[in-house]
Amino acid sequence: MLIEDMMNRNIVTVRPTDTIRLAMLITAQHRIRHLPVIDEYGKVVGILSDRDLRDACPSKLQTDVDDSIFHRKVSEVMHKDVVTAHPLDFVEEAAYTLYENKIGCLPVVEGGLLKGIITETDILYTLVEIMGVNQPSSHLEVEVDNRPGLLADVAAVIKQHQCNICSVLVFPGRTFGKKNLVIRVQTIDPRKIVASLEESGFTIVWPRNTGE
Repeated sequence: MLIEDMMNRNIVTVRPTDTIRLAMLITAQHRIRHLPVIDEYGKVVGILSDRDLRDACPSKLQTDVDDSIFHRKVSEVMHKDVVTAHPLDFVEEAAYTLYENKIGCLPVVEGGLLKGIITETDILYTLVEIMGVNQPSSHLEVEVDNRPGLLADVAAVIKQHQCNICSVLVFPGRTFGKKNLVIRVQTIDPRKIVASLEESGFTIVWPRNTGE
């Protein structure tokens, strides 16, 4: 999936010359946590988070608050080193960028102009959709040898039960030379599928055999 397929195109922004008070009002009104800062040409020159705004404002415990703080410009508190993404980047690349840089959003830029924004919440929602958790399904986890063709073999067993596969994830197994196939199947009761997989010689990691 590409970022352009899931990014938010209705972008709320501020200008570098806008005040902190205005930025706070905008984040509260739109219930958002991140504000791209753009210049008059639509180019991203900074990023502002709700945490930046809180840090810039006086503590609620202070009694002698100077209102001039709220009239400071956004450019004084924004982050100028902005990490961005391109609309044709893959979602997994965006997720890695967020994780690697420990940030909560990525402005999406094309041709130097802001085209959208993607947040960690968008990534989580997409992950839920990709994994099929948002529809009735069951979780299967099968340990197989790390060699070609075994995913097709497992899928062939599931096909015998006329059951759709919602999603498939592959990750290294706990044992060297093994990998785990995490499969969501479109059924609430996967016991017959599990039995067939075991009869075919596959090791079932989940659901566990509670009868042992």
